[in-house]
Amino acid sequence: MNYFKKVIVFGIIVLDFISCNSVKQIPSKNTQIAFLSDVHLLDIYGSFSDSDYRGILNPYDGKYTLIRTMKSQLQSTRLFNENYFAFLAALDDVVKRNIKTVALPGDFSDDGQPLNIKGLKRILDDYSNKYGIRFVITTGNHDVAKPFLADSGKTDFLGKDGKNQVIMSKEGMYVSKSSNELPVVITKDIGTMGYVEVLDEMKEFGFYPKPSDFYWETPFSAYNSDNYTFEKALENAGIDKRNYNIPPYNNPIPDLSYLVEPTKGIWLLAIDGNVYIPKEGAKEHPQNPANYNSPNVGYNQVLTHKKHLIDWAAKVAQEAKKRGKTLIAFSHYPMVDFNDDASGMMRKLFGEQKMQLHRVPSEEVSELFAKAGIQIHFAGHMHINDTGFRKYKDGKALFNIQIPSLAAYIPGYKILTVKSKNKMQIETVTIDSVPDFKTLFPLYKQEYDYLKNSNDTAIWDREILSAKNYRDYTNWHLKELVRSRFLKSDWPEDFKAFLLKATANDLFAFAKVPYSKLKEFQKENWTGFDMIVDFYRIHSADELAFKDIGVKQIRQYKMIINSYLEYYGKLTKPSVEEISFYEFCSIFKSFINGAPSNNFIINLRRNTIYN
Repeated sequence: MNYFKKVIVFGIIVLDFISCNSVKQIPSKNTQIAFLSDVHLLDIYGSFSDSDYRGILNPYDGKYTLIRTMKSQLQSTRLFNENYFAFLAALDDVVKRNIKTVALPGDFSDDGQPLNIKGLKRILDDYSNKYGIRFVITTGNHDVAKPFLADSGKTDFLGKDGKNQVIMSKEGMYVSKSSNELPVVITKDIGTMGYVEVLDEMKEFGFYPKPSDFYWETPFSAYNSDNYTFEKALENAGIDKRNYNIPPYNNPIPDLSYLVEPTKGIWLLAIDGNVYIPKEGAKEHPQNPANYNSPNVGYNQVLTHKKHLIDWAAKVAQEAKKRGKTLIAFSHYPMVDFNDDASGMMRKLFGEQKMQLHRVPSEEVSELFAKAGIQIHFAGHMHINDTGFRKYKDGKALFNIQIPSLAAYIPGYKILTVKSKNKMQIETVTIDSVPDFKTLFPLYKQEYDYLKNSNDTAIWDREILSAKNYRDYTNWHLKELVRSRFLKSDWPEDFKAFLLKATANDLFAFAKVPYSKLKEFQKENWTGFDMIVDFYRIHSADELAFKDIGVKQIRQYKMIINSYLEYYGKLTKPSVEEISFYEFCSIFKSFINGAPSNNFIINLRRNTIYN
């Protein structure tokens, strides 16, 4: 080989080495990733593999459907049925925007049933094949409710003539309470999958590497970017290579966390935050799913039972910095307080175990992950739109972006646009219009008529069926949820009674709003109940709710809040009622004045966030 040929060959080798191992692989500008969390897919048009039961025939479209009752979904923090259509609408919106990477941070299924996991797989495969979308997912508490396969079922499917239909995975799990009940349907497809089954079905969506990936690893991998091959990654992807020992009995539990580089220069850190605290029986029977608690608490239990995730996150962050990668983390659980830093005051008003406060991550969680090097993290679980931010003296910071659920108010998803290595733009897309969201309404009318004829005291408000669009429908859902569940379960009795009987004028007077400021609000007919509903609206949707509440109404709330907080500061011996209203106003003010959560920019170098 002559000199010039040697130079050319050497140059090609060097360029190839640099392209694969450069410490400055900056991603292309305007790379976009869509985050759709808490889809909670119920495959309403699915079928059972071991039962002839097909559901109920819908007179609207002539299709058999497997849906839950309206009564049950109005008692839940999420819709069970219409979110099927909302998920498809969101994916269609992603397609129109030509986004090629979609992350699902957990609770992608109703409850990890084979029926719904297989239904989700069909949908993701369809969009992958038609539009070239790469889906990357991680588990939530509803996808792997217990670490191992378990029998389960639901008592609230909608059956013939508007009655409840019980569907169980095994005989003898349900005892009939009335001779009027429909026969129980038995099918294994309504049980709940464990890690083995979920990984087997969903391996194509990030849990296993693809040949097209630039890099892929798990917390248990021994290789790095320098000696990476697809074959090594594939060898490490099996569930037998992805276990850790959970205390106190050191039982082996799978961990489906992984790091993937689907786009050059972008590292997506998919953290499996599920922690299954063993019960005493797990010592003797470690494979029995009944011997483990639900993982729904999140990162507070990672600190005590899954510490290897923090060390791994630090290692990944260090490698990302060294190699010039943009690191974006996502998981099901929040890493920062999602209550606009009002959790302390909420505990005073509602109590330690109310308002899902047990799910608020401790300050230690935020600090440890920030110091590990995680700067931006997308989370779900809470079905709310919010942004949490922590900045520390050592210059480390953590931005936690809460993704709204497609099954709750206000339905939507997030788009991350990587503008540069340090500049991230986040846009919130609301799914206001869903073409087919009224498809199941004729079946709900049958249910309503049955409840009415049965004189059911827990009958739901039929006005929800007058919803104009899907966003309005989720608004009705929240309002009914407040009326039928939240007010009963979360609120102190005396303070609840005070607010429910209060008119707008009563609240203006109680807050000592000066008469001079009330000239334009002399004929207001809203009530304390309306204020409670709007309190939940803002808690759920943050600034997205302002449009629904209206500028005028927000002004009145601010007037009451600011006036009362000033007045309260002058009181020497406030009554219990006055203390409760002070706490309520303080929380409400925090909700209204939270960090940007709609469309905003994060600068990771300066640790700033702005609209």
